[in-house]
Amino acid sequence: MNGAQTTIRTLHNCGVEVCFMNPGTSEMHFVAALDDVPEVRGVLALFEGVVTGAADGYSRIAGKPAATLLHLGSGLGNGVANLHNARRGFSPVVNIVGDHATYHGQYDPPLASNIEAIASAVSGWVRVASDTSKLGSDVLDTVLAAYGPPGQVATLVLPADTSWNDSGTPAEGFVGPNLNWHDDGAIEEAVRLLSGDQSSAILLGSSALTEANLALASKISKSSNAKMLCETFPARLERGGSIPGVERLGYLAEFMELQLAGISNLILIGAKAPVSFFAYPGKKSYLVPEGCKVLEVVPQGFEVCQVLEALSAQLKYDSTRSSDISTPEAISPNSVTGELTAELFARAIGAVLPEGAIISDESNTSGLFLASATVASPPHSLLTLTGGAIGQGLPVGLGAAVAAPDRPVFCLEADGSAMYTFQALWTQVREGLDVTNVILNNSSYAVLNMELNRVGVQAPGPNAKRMLDISNPDIDFVSLGNSLGVPSIRVDRGEDLVRELQKAISEPGPHLIEAVIPSII
Repeated sequence: MNGAQTTIRTLHNCGVEVCFMNPGTSEMHFVAALDDVPEVRGVLALFEGVVTGAADGYSRIAGKPAATLLHLGSGLGNGVANLHNARRGFSPVVNIVGDHATYHGQYDPPLASNIEAIASAVSGWVRVASDTSKLGSDVLDTVLAAYGPPGQVATLVLPADTSWNDSGTPAEGFVGPNLNWHDDGAIEEAVRLLSGDQSSAILLGSSALTEANLALASKISKSSNAKMLCETFPARLERGGSIPGVERLGYLAEFMELQLAGISNLILIGAKAPVSFFAYPGKKSYLVPEGCKVLEVVPQGFEVCQVLEALSAQLKYDSTRSSDISTPEAISPNSVTGELTAELFARAIGAVLPEGAIISDESNTSGLFLASATVASPPHSLLTLTGGAIGQGLPVGLGAAVAAPDRPVFCLEADGSAMYTFQALWTQVREGLDVTNVILNNSSYAVLNMELNRVGVQAPGPNAKRMLDISNPDIDFVSLGNSLGVPSIRVDRGEDLVRELQKAISEPGPHLIEAVIPSII
């Protein structure tokens, strides 16, 4: 058994079932070993950013890591943006990067680079597997490191000769780590604050946003009259149906400040204290109200269930207490008519969304209205742009579809960011995945037009405006989608969008809908 076979067999023994990849010469023995260990599914992507984004999306839905296979430092570099998003979302990813043979690097071949340095920027754990006899334990350690807690990108650098040399036996007996967090002192202090007379808010993130944990958090909120909030860009948020709703913090600092105004105690459960996404002249960076006490009960990336159960048990909840929250009314597909706007687009999604759907949302245009439009939809999962590095939406949807082939996936993607990783559609076709890709086309980096004003540029000139305009030349997403084998169509009216969404849901395989919509910014 060579090192590559040992690597893949150990991955399988650790419960890793999928490896997204874009391999090169140094990884050929790994590629060959896929036929020796068919239990691990290899999924090819045409760009490394698709590979890493898909691994992120897979882990968010599967609750366990996928592996990646990247080619040297250049391949890793191409995948860094979506590894950054995975890092910020605490997604467990086993990131395998091939390298030159150990004896070859001394000659400084053209593709030589400092892989460890590149990997360290987005990885919580890095190791070079230079001894084939220890490879089984190296792979086992990598998987355990990916799980954390907290979940993280764990990178194993795999030299070519480590792959082709004879190796020791694969590691077995994998036992997943305990991800629970429990701090009696923090729980006691949280109960004291939530039981007092001051206004409080609980800010939820990480695993707090599952259906079961939201139910516990809702009881705590009602028992204490505390406001229930969640982080702006959650890795995975369960919504719809009878799942208790939670208010997401806004993207703009001004909105966050309004949401937190008057709060005396901020209880953090799997989340961090809110800060502005960027610095702006004359505006605050740290957005917690002055004088507000901040208590971290569970750090980001840890399992929160035990803490929520303890808080719920200690705060008396009266289930007969009436709620002043009205039940939202479902949107009728027949009501979605007229020229498309951002709001009408969101209503179309809310009107057709099937039970169990997964939404991968990377469009600021839809984000303003999507939450209210889907609150009455059947239960579904929402995956958002955790780290802010664009080009995530299509790959994350791809990975989610691989993790849950029985669930329909919707990628809501902006036109500009779609062009970062459009190659994801090729893999969707190749793997036969039920993904409905909706490209919101306003021919602009709309959010940057807004940011240009927010940083204080009062009268941008023509050259500045040209850098944020992607209408010259116009991008024909229908032709691009069809060229990759995805049935594609363009719509500009609400009723047409509803019809095409319903058609995509009813037919197998991927679809693309280009929704032409005016910019709201």
